Amino acid sequence: MRKKCTGIAMNSQADRGACAALNFEFHPGAVVPDWIMLLPAGPEIKGRDGRSWLMADADARTIIDTFVADKQDLPVDIEHATELKAPKGDSAPAVGWIKELELRDDGSIWGRVEWNNDGGFTVSNRQYRYISPVFRYHKLTKQILRLTSAALTNQPNLALQALNTEGQLEHEEEPAMKKIYAALGLADTATETEALNAITKLQGDLATAANRAETPSLASFVPRADYDTALNRAAKAEQTIADLKKADMETAINTEISAALAAGKITPATVDYHKASCRQEGGLDRFKDFVKAAPTVADDSGLDGKDPDKDKGLALNADQTKIAEMFGNSAEDLKKYGAQA
Repeated sequence: MRKKCTGIAMNSQADRGACAALNFEFHPGAVVPDWIMLLPAGPEIKGRDGRSWLMADADARTIIDTFVADKQDLPVDIEHATELKAPKGDSAPAVGWIKELELRDDGSIWGRVEWNNDGGFTVSNRQYRYISPVFRYHKLTKQILRLTSAALTNQPNLALQALNTEGQLEHEEEPAMKKIYAALGLADTATETEALNAITKLQGDLATAANRAETPSLASFVPRADYDTALNRAAKAEQTIADLKKADMETAINTEISAALAAGKITPATVDYHKASCRQEGGLDRFKDFVKAAPTVADDSGLDGKDPDKDKGLALNADQTKIAEMFGNSAEDLKKYGAQA
């Protein structure tokens, strides 16, 4: 076994976690190890290319819990074939399978590998000298989320990148975030802080809208109770005015009808007809015009507003006197008995 400042040899379990970098060198004839370091201790993991990721103790436990919950072994392949070739339909055989993950006391994560014949031969003959993990991480927070595979490689990034071989592609949890940015009206390049600010603003706008719906401004809305009260008052006022107008109209109609009767322009038999006509819109004015133009159709009663039954029989006109004389009756007899049937 030989320690290096950039990694650790993989030929014994006695050297677990000796260095924080992920560079495992296989020596000729070395015993193929069952346990290999997959992620060094955090909280910050730096890559040779200058990038860095975060893995606190809680994150490390989450990574292991996720692996256990998935109940699926992780493949160990050659040069990340699982991640690069398999999606294209090319052959990507595994040379081993990670069966267990373990969080060590120093905070590093190790995996127990079951090597197949190809894997054991490749490792023992140093065809590939280093092991490189593949992990998913959060693009904004840089937190490592889960391990997906590991590969034998000769070009490792000493401090672990997502595909821990220089120049390879990365697995980033960004598609979902891009959808969130789009829904918020933000650009793809927006930051998590901008997204949170946009969400906070939406929540504030929603609360304001809800408050306005519950207690609308009096400048634009009137409480229903006040509206109903005002409406009832207006209706009562209109009815009162209408009643007064109707009473005034009836008084005016009766005055005109009485005047027309007194002038002999209408007969008592047509009083109801003329009253009904006067109650129609514009009817009273038409009746006045009619009275002005109408000839006298009845003699003056001489009542001048007096009760016709009062002093009944006290006086006879010339015609009545002549009739009484023709039948041998005196004026007194006619006055006394003339109204009886």
